Amino acid sequence: MDGETARLLAEAHQMASIGRLSAGIVHEITTPIGSIFSNNEVSVRSLEKARALLVAAKETASPPPDKALSLIDTAIGLAHVDKLACERISGIIRSLKTFARVTPDDVRKIDVNELIRHTLKLAAAVFRGRISFVTEFGDLPEVECYPGLFGQVLLNLVVNAAQAIEHEGTVSVKSRAAGKAVRVEVSDTGRGIRPEDRAKIFHAGFTTKPIGEGTGIGLSISREIMEEQHGGNIGFESEPGRGSTFYVEIPVEQPRKE
Repeated sequence: MDGETARLLAEAHQMASIGRLSAGIVHEITTPIGSIFSNNEVSVRSLEKARALLVAAKETASPPPDKALSLIDTAIGLAHVDKLACERISGIIRSLKTFARVTPDDVRKIDVNELIRHTLKLAAAVFRGRISFVTEFGDLPEVECYPGLFGQVLLNLVVNAAQAIEHEGTVSVKSRAAGKAVRVEVSDTGRGIRPEDRAKIFHAGFTTKPIGEGTGIGLSISREIMEEQHGGNIGFESEPGRGSTFYVEIPVEQPRKE
């Protein structure tokens, strides 16, 4: 598979992955938006009542009534809540923008730990309440890579890990420096991989997921991205019934093309 074909396939799969996460992402955005609308109505009513009380006090040369001050405090409190809701929405949008486009010449240095945070923010929007996400970040150098492509690999691994857990469980993501490379490990407390399936895990079209949940190309694309596009590697360790750990190692610097 040539580089352009791999990029286009990765971009298509990336959009499909985000599409499958869309219901959870929409919920993650619409919930705070609903809160903002509700708070806005209460704030407007509170300020209108406070204004009427203050106007009446001014006309009678009376001090501001305690009720007016209480209403203003209510509006201020709701404004703080709305600020947090806007920050939550903004965070989701920033994370989506990280995965929005795969460009062929977009090699730049990134903070891998920050990319992991964006990945987990999207995953948490879908698996919140069922999956606990745990991180253990190492002190890393900046890594030169195609951020959209590498982000797709991380998103694939995190979503796969969460989907491997049938009920409640934990997905752990660790990062550490490994010589001239950076290693990221994604572990789950899921069902693990059967010995007879291990040799096929990275084969295009192979999936252990139900129809409609898995495409069978996510790990194949991930291997292409890591090995062919970045000169890194990808692998896994697994024990049936006790979960799996997938890892990627990516060079800190990409080889210079002549």
